[in-house]
Amino acid sequence: MNISERIKYVGMTDCVKKRFEGLWPLPYGVTYNSYLIMDEKVALVDTVDCNFAEGYLENISEACQGRKIDYLIVNHMEPDHSALIARIMEIYPDIQIVASAKAVPMIAGYHGIGADRVKVVKEGETLCLGSCTLSFHMVPMVHWPETMVTWMPQENTLFSGDAFGTFGAVECDDWAAGEGHLMGAPRQESCLAEFRDEMIRYYSNIVGKYGAPVQAAIKKLGGLDIRRICSTHGPVWTSEIPQVVALYDKLSRYESERGVCIAYGSMYGNTEAAAHALAAELQKRGIPYGLHNLSLGDDVADDLGLSGAIRDLFKYDTVAVGSPTYNSGIYPPALGFMEAIAARGVKGKRFFSFGSYTWAAASTKLMDEMALRSGETLLCEGKAFAQAFSTEKCDMGAVADLI
Repeated sequence: MNISERIKYVGMTDCVKKRFEGLWPLPYGVTYNSYLIMDEKVALVDTVDCNFAEGYLENISEACQGRKIDYLIVNHMEPDHSALIARIMEIYPDIQIVASAKAVPMIAGYHGIGADRVKVVKEGETLCLGSCTLSFHMVPMVHWPETMVTWMPQENTLFSGDAFGTFGAVECDDWAAGEGHLMGAPRQESCLAEFRDEMIRYYSNIVGKYGAPVQAAIKKLGGLDIRRICSTHGPVWTSEIPQVVALYDKLSRYESERGVCIAYGSMYGNTEAAAHALAAELQKRGIPYGLHNLSLGDDVADDLGLSGAIRDLFKYDTVAVGSPTYNSGIYPPALGFMEAIAARGVKGKRFFSFGSYTWAAASTKLMDEMALRSGETLLCEGKAFAQAFSTEKCDMGAVADLI
């Protein structure tokens, strides 16, 4: 598929895998994007997941029409983008890998390929392909230490690796126009509107810990006149680039909108009843919220479990976590979410805990302590209630009034 006269899309769509990285549900699939730059010399930008080797190699063969590939640009070494490096080198034995210095030991470790086959590039270094040049810019920890992006000034195109990527497979007849649709989802007014929640979920689940490096990368790339972003997951961005960059900027500064992320684990339905009661009170008041059962984690679009809760942690300014007391502690699914908050460096959220207990209340106290250590602000003292939930025991209307 042609993105321009010189840039061809040769990536693959994955509607088979259930979980990304073995963790994050994929109700709408995902793409592994790879690009060929056709000039006097030919450069391949990134590869794809190993499970799609045959189709990918057919795409390359059809696009190249018998021409050899001179360079393989490795922006990022995560295996969903680098798994086929050795296979490409078997087919194109004269190819030269272009990568950052920190990628060299990873290439050796994953593929047994020595440093003599790698052209190491430094910040701002260029590579001429004929009528166009590529320059390379280091963006360490976005979201691995070896990561770089590739800039093609003649077409104002940024090959951004995982930056500005998103979950979701793309339906797109015209890749040059950049008007992709989220496969299997209702059509909305724009490409970004369709992918926005999946972009937030991708960022929060995968990149969320690295807000400061993302901010540094945005500042570094701020002087480029970017008119096309070719990331490794999701659509090719064109008309909505300012909005896409603005969303990444907002997420990496941990800015959020009014609303509540309600995340809960429940053994026998009592804490779940409290979570639904809070959601009902928020709905009465017109306050946006996301409701997530941490005990499920099913790959269905309306309840993405932990993955969806982490998305809404970044999306909203308030987080409410429900957990029964379990072995004198926090129920494991809720504990996992509390640890995810701390691991991603999310601070300044208004926090509320709730949960049932039978003979000894502990979970809400422990969650409040964890939230304070993570830099959150308690909306009020956690609400623990004995045995079954009732409004008399735990008034969620009063809590909603504080939000």
